[in-house]
Amino acid sequence: MIGIFDSGFGGLTVMRHIQALLPFEEILYFGDTARLPYGDKSPKTITEYCLENSTFLVEKGIDTLVIACHSACSVALSSLRVHFSIPIIGIIEYGLSEIPQDAKVIVILGTRATIAAGLYEKRIHARFPEAEILPIACPLFVPLVEEGYSDHVVASLVAKEYLRPLREKKVDAVILGCTHYPLLQKVLEQELKDIPLIDPAAACALALAQMHKPSGLNEAAPRHTFYVSDHPEKFRTLGEVFLQEPIVAIKNVHS
Repeated sequence: MIGIFDSGFGGLTVMRHIQALLPFEEILYFGDTARLPYGDKSPKTITEYCLENSTFLVEKGIDTLVIACHSACSVALSSLRVHFSIPIIGIIEYGLSEIPQDAKVIVILGTRATIAAGLYEKRIHARFPEAEILPIACPLFVPLVEEGYSDHVVASLVAKEYLRPLREKKVDAVILGCTHYPLLQKVLEQELKDIPLIDPAAACALALAQMHKPSGLNEAAPRHTFYVSDHPEKFRTLGEVFLQEPIVAIKNVHS
């Protein structure tokens, strides 16, 4: 049984990829909707939240944990691996394989916490030591997505402002360093033209599928369970946009 946690909704984009590769595996998803977003929290606070979220899922009996939140992964991955003995996969570890081998300029789009942590920069620099790395914090992207403005003129204006420093650059790849950002792909493509947009979610799911041993021989699609810390109906409404299918079983952990 796989456990996935995110600060809210974005991790459902990762879950969608996991379901495609492991269709018979049961998944428990926890969205910390009472405390989102994580991107503007301190490292100490994010780490505390991650330990609580992970403990909750581990106590439910999961055998593999996926950290689907870039901010959480940037700050707390090492701490979680010290505290828990089960395999833990962090989304930020994947996706670099999609960067063109001859890339000279690589852009990272992420929350303030992800950019400040510098983990993406460190990993990219190790693989592409000669490349110029441009991290850009985009704190307004998450609320735009969650308020339903993914494909709106407001999102276009915000993207234009955030990406202004790239206008004079020949960029070779852009990493979407937040699970919300794939929902802004159309807007980002309009600004970035033919530059490859890299979503680490697919690579993260592939890594999980390669290492995870199925926990049963069930040949029927399992019923997944979704836990939230607040606003279950909002989670259902917006979550179905991320997951691209109906969400049935939602439990509020505080009710």
